[in-house]
Amino acid sequence: AIHFTIAFTIAYILTGDIILGSLIAMLEPMVNTVAFYFHEKAWTKHPFLLRYASKPQLKTASFAVIHFSVAFSIAYLLTGSWLVGGVMAMIEPSFNTCAYYFHERLWQSMHPQAKSSEQNHWGCAH
Repeated sequence: AIHFTIAFTIAYILTGDIILGSLIAMLEPMVNTVAFYFHEKAWTKHPFLLRYASKPQLKTASFAVIHFSVAFSIAYLLTGSWLVGGVMAMIEPSFNTCAYYFHERLWQSMHPQAKSSEQNHWGCAH
């Protein structure tokens, strides 16, 4: 709900169109949900990333890169405007990246590091 609200507000301000703002706000989080699944899967399976999985700053930064790319792509493809795509890519993910960072910190504080066998099995539980 937070992601959608942030995406809709920014898309509406940029386009001035409720329908286009709503479409961007629905598609961008859906694509990011799929991207988040693969991002989380990579962080629980790849040996290099496993070493840094307990550092929310690095994990957040890697997700931010994906998020910026998705936001730009969706906004640009729907509007045809490099400006709208670029501004959407700069602003919307910044707000949602901050939300993600605090989510990740809260999640890690509520779920202490699992044993490696449990982590491999339940790595994408949240």
